Amino acid sequence: MSLSDQLIDLINSLGGFGPSLWLAVAFCGLLVLELVTQKASNKRRLLALTSVAAVGLAGVWAVLSPVRGFLFLRLLFVDNQAIAFQLIVAVAAVAVLLYELFTVKPDALPDREPARLPLEWYSLLLAMTLGLFLMTMSVNLLSIYLSIELVSICSYLLTALTTTRKASEGGMKYLLFGSVSSAIMLYGMSLLYGMTGTLDLTAEAFAVGMAQQDGVVVAVAGVLTLAGLLFKLAGVPFHIWTPDAYDAAPIPVAAFFSVAPKAAGLLVLMRVVTALPAAAPMGGATAAVLQTPLAVLALAGILIGNLSALWQTDAKRLLAYSAIAQAGFLLVGVVALSDAGFEAAVFYAATYLFMSLASFFLVDLLARSTGRNTLAIADFAGLGAKQPVLSVALLIVMLALTGLPPTVGFTAKLLSFSALFDTYQRTGNGWLLALFGLGLLNALISLAYYIKIPFALFFRPAPAGTATVSLPKPAVWLAVGLVVPVLLLFLKPDWLLEWFVW
Repeated sequence: MSLSDQLIDLINSLGGFGPSLWLAVAFCGLLVLELVTQKASNKRRLLALTSVAAVGLAGVWAVLSPVRGFLFLRLLFVDNQAIAFQLIVAVAAVAVLLYELFTVKPDALPDREPARLPLEWYSLLLAMTLGLFLMTMSVNLLSIYLSIELVSICSYLLTALTTTRKASEGGMKYLLFGSVSSAIMLYGMSLLYGMTGTLDLTAEAFAVGMAQQDGVVVAVAGVLTLAGLLFKLAGVPFHIWTPDAYDAAPIPVAAFFSVAPKAAGLLVLMRVVTALPAAAPMGGATAAVLQTPLAVLALAGILIGNLSALWQTDAKRLLAYSAIAQAGFLLVGVVALSDAGFEAAVFYAATYLFMSLASFFLVDLLARSTGRNTLAIADFAGLGAKQPVLSVALLIVMLALTGLPPTVGFTAKLLSFSALFDTYQRTGNGWLLALFGLGLLNALISLAYYIKIPFALFFRPAPAGTATVSLPKPAVWLAVGLVVPVLLLFLKPDWLLEWFVW
């Protein structure tokens, strides 16, 4: 391609890059706004509303943009899947920004939840959202790596942003494990580049180079490359940072970590998997080479997350181990290596947005209503009678995370495991049957810990003399509003499914 053609391509690409470019401009503008409004009495509210407007506009722009195709010399690719995942990320960012705005108070409990986040968190969240937008469009190994690193750096900073010792420890563990996963991912990418001579996953040279390699070699290089994506998904074996980082981060940050990086990482993972010839749905024995390690990782995540969550006494750490198990369930659809499996995985990610955000927000609000300094599950005793709306909403969310009707969690798991079983019948891979059987069994086992908090709410007596603290009504409406789609999408899943045709 001549230099003039390259320049024309770069200029034409700006149309599809508009939402990401807007986020970059908004990030810089937010830094300037923070400096020029240092003495303003409503500075936090101004920054929060500006951030909400910036992210909301980026999400709307992405949905309304008619541009589809490759951008910037095939570094990025905009399709309906990328747009859908950008919308998921934008909704998650707007929700956590609004929740923080509704709940922050000058007299926030200092020893419990660092609700009064430093003002820098707004610009960092915008930068992380920008990185996630780039991840959803990345189809080149270079752009994949750079976007993941942007997201990771912002994640480390957001985790350690408060001045507590727990935040520093959580941020350090997050950084160390992130560095290891990054190094492994780079090694896998170097192997793929050495085999194909190109970084472009969609190039014909990449497919030709992969087709000439032994299936085991392709599987090893592919799994190593997926290390960084498994890290973002909180998938085994790169999950160890999750409980400490979630526990250290404030509730809005932890809620965002539980949804947005998972969604973007899942899309990139599916793009990488479909680019490898060993992932061809009808690849016969060759497909099993990649399916088997993915099935093992998914099963390990489900088992480790669920078994670890059974022993938790803190609500936030329980949700952190739940996120590890849910990452395993997200991978079930990917393991199927079929269009139906990919659509099921995307549907699971979209519905998990509502379930996860609602669980973090409701747990936090119920803890705030006690006026205590902890998120211990025992402190929720007797709140069912005092906070009936929040308690019933949390019960619905916990049933959804378990995968029981009448919630969309049941539909999401049904679609994923149905696609997995169809693939097993076609390939006869025993690991798929093991994942199918043990995965469904673990969905039932998870009820034992998901029901812990509702059990304390409704069946444990409240301590004598316990008084409840009034809660900000906008935050309550937001948290309860997130539960509505959990029920509606069970009745009308096609409202969401039609967005995610693979």
